[in-house]
Amino acid sequence: MERRFSPTLLTILCLGITVLYLPILVLIAFSFNASPLVNVWGGFSTAWYFQLLHNRQLLQAALLSLEVAVTASTAAVVLGTMAAIALVRFARFRGRLLLTGMVNAPLVMPEIITGITQLLLFVSMLQMFGWPHRGFTTIVLSHVAFCSAYVTITVQSRLQTADRSLEEAAMDLGSGPARAFLEITLPILMPAILSSWLLSFTLSLDDLVISSFVSGPGASTLPMVIYSKVKLGVSPDVNALASLIICAVGACVISAGYFMRRADQRRALEMQMAER
Repeated sequence: MERRFSPTLLTILCLGITVLYLPILVLIAFSFNASPLVNVWGGFSTAWYFQLLHNRQLLQAALLSLEVAVTASTAAVVLGTMAAIALVRFARFRGRLLLTGMVNAPLVMPEIITGITQLLLFVSMLQMFGWPHRGFTTIVLSHVAFCSAYVTITVQSRLQTADRSLEEAAMDLGSGPARAFLEITLPILMPAILSSWLLSFTLSLDDLVISSFVSGPGASTLPMVIYSKVKLGVSPDVNALASLIICAVGACVISAGYFMRRADQRRALEMQMAER
């Protein structure tokens, strides 16, 4: 049966692609604008990319954001995975309802409320214990707090659908619980763990509201610096930085798609050879 494209669906598809990607293309185009004015095209120029290399404020903020995102996402994956295992593998224990509520609360709580409560917590801790000082540490702790919820939900859904009989069979063959978990269950959970790490990394790198509350002097993340610059007017070097980030993300997505396609082809080839 021959399939025909519906003009209406094709129009909706083109409209959706335009809404999603036209602003990105405009941003990339104006990053090569020689004029510092956004609404005036002054010719093609790469001067803003060279100026970006000498903008220490943006570069330091970008480095700080990367350090925070890597640290926070790694810690959130560890805590979130442990929480997911506790919720799935242990049906009854004291505090299960409290843990479930703590996991789900950051998903529905507005970020401004989270930022205010964490700011009050860190101020109280500093007055009582002399730690932590507002800066890198408080930003990381705050990001771990709200990223762990996303990790727990992602890993929990994968762990609930995993076949536990494989782990039980490994223990019947002589493996201990820890070895069976590391060699059987952990590889099954690895796609969910990697996905949750990437999600946490993105959330941490993109966060503005919570970071604005818990950061201190000299600890401004990249979204905070960009927001402060945009309030005074769109800066061309910010356009150049955003274009570089878009290109880097696009390259990562294309590379991931390529490797996933090769893995699917290899898996299909192995299944064909096994059927022969």
